[in-house]
Formats: sequence, C-alpha cells, structure tokens
Amino acid sequence: MEQFFLLVFLALGGSAVVGSVKVINQGNEALVERLGSYNKKLEPGLNFLMPFLDKIVYRETIREKVLDIPPQKCITRDNVGIEVDAVFYWRIVDMEKAWYKVENLQSAMVNMVLTQIRSEMGQLELDQTFTARSQINELLLRDLDIATDPWGVKVTRVELRDIIPSQAVRESMELQMSAERRKRAAILNSEGEREAAVNSARGKAEAQILDAEARQKSTILQAEAEQKAIVLKAQAERQQQVLKAQAIAESSEIIAQKLQTNPNANKAVEVLFALGYLDMGATIGKSDSSKVIFIDPRSIPAALEGIRSVVSDSQANPNELFSKQIPGLENNRPS
Repeated sequence: MEQFFLLVFLALGGSAVVGSVKVINQGNEALVERLGSYNKKLEPGLNFLMPFLDKIVYRETIREKVLDIPPQKCITRDNVGIEVDAVFYWRIVDMEKAWYKVENLQSAMVNMVLTQIRSEMGQLELDQTFTARSQINELLLRDLDIATDPWGVKVTRVELRDIIPSQAVRESMELQMSAERRKRAAILNSEGEREAAVNSARGKAEAQILDAEARQKSTILQAEAEQKAIVLKAQAERQQQVLKAQAIAESSEIIAQKLQTNPNANKAVEVLFALGYLDMGATIGKSDSSKVIFIDPRSIPAALEGIRSVVSDSQANPNELFSKQIPGLENNRPS
C-alpha cells in the first residue's frame, strides 16, 4: 500500500513539475494568473510556473494580423445607400490591456471599425466616396488608432476595398456618365469646329495678305519696268536724233564740198530738194492725224525755180544754204 501511495505521489509530482515548465514561441506572449490575479507575462522561450498556483489565462501573438470587415450598408450625406467592405491591419502592443480592458478584443474591433466607417461615409457625398478614398483611409486609421489605444492595440493600416452603390444608383450613375460623355463629345466637337473655322479664316486672311503683297510687288516691278522702258526709249530716241543730226551735218558738209568743186551740182541739189518735198508729203499721208495737201503740178516748176535762185545766191557760202533750209543745223553740227 505504501508503495502505491509512493507511486501516486511521484506521478503527481512529476506531472506538476512537467506542467510548471512552459515554452513560448517567438512572436507570442502569454499572461499568467496566480490564484485568480494577474501575476506576470511570459516572454518567448522557456518559462517556469508554480505548480497548482499559476495558470496561463491568455496566449496570443504580437505579430501583425489582418481583420476582414464584411460588407456594411451605409448612408452618405446626400442620402444614397451604399455597401462598404474594408480590411485593416493591427497588432497587440500591450498584452495585459488586450486581455483585461476588453472582453472580446476581435469582436470589439470589428464593431469599432464598422461604426467608424458609417460615421465617415455619412459625412461625405456619393461622388466624394469614390474620389477621396485615400483620405477616408487616413481618417479611419487615425480614428481607429485612437479608439483602440486603451485596449493595447495598434492599428497600422486601413483599406476600403469596395464601395458598391445600390442598383438604382448605379443605373443613375451610368446615365449621368453617359450624359457627361455626350456633353464632353459635343464640347470637343464644337471646339474642333471652332478651331477649324479659326484656322480656315486665318488661312484665308494670310492668303489675302500674301496675294496683296504679291500684287503690290508685281505693280512695283511693272512700274519699274515701265520706267526703265521709258528711260531706255528716251535714250534710244535721243541717240537716234544725235545720230541723225550727225548724219545730216556730215551729209551737208559733203554736199557743200561737192558744190564748191562741181559747177553742175546745182541741178542735183534742186532734184534733192524736190525729192525731199515729195517725201515729206508721203510721210504726212502715212500719219494717223494726217492732213490732205493738194499740190498743183504746175506749181512744182515754180518751186524748183525758187530753189534754184536760192542755190545760186548761196553758191559763195554753201553752208549758209543748208542753215537756211534746215533750221538748227548749226547747233546740231558736231564740233
């Protein structure tokens, strides 16, 4: 019998010794109560407890965890119903507060997140919930971090995953978006037409300017050409008159010399004057503003006789004859 009690005692003692040795894994912590009151916190590694007195009441990881929030119905500031689901990341920084300050930590945090989401969505209009998602995440992170601080919890990140309006709201949004697209298309079309009209008018104006400049340059060039033509024509006429005067002067000298050397040259002079007289009449007849001159053939011998008398009186000075018959000859004779 004594051996039996000894074996029982050894068995109980061995189990008590084995039960007093606790191993905590890395990243975890545990809380120990002694006789119903908090005693200590077990760190990762090998820990010893008092048999039958100490008890581990809470063991949890201190690593970051993810909590998925189910879709929650919310009402925006403009009274639009939406469904919002989110995910947030958190970790325990104070194991004692996480156990003794709240009864069910995870349930309390889920309710806290849902309450904060409803509160933030109720302050925004529907359009703002889609465009200000990052701002909403920052506000939720700040509010939840402050709210969970008494529980020994640190909220590290909050993300809104989906914001889903009701079916009627989605249909209205699609109609609004379609109308907005049509509006933008009409605006772009009108702007394109306006730019095309502006470019067309600008092109016409530039074309008119270029045409006017071309006409101006053409007029200037034409005027310069006409001016040059007039100058060249005047120079040519002047040169022609000079050459003609020189030819007359030279011919008069030749005729004067012949008159001095040949006594029969008087008759040739008479013939030359008669031919010149006839040529003058032919020239007058060819002119556009010509006049008709009637000449009596019987007066021709009298005219020739007058010319003979003039030639006879001027034999002593033949140059005087040509100066009387051809006014301005002395001035045009080359020196």
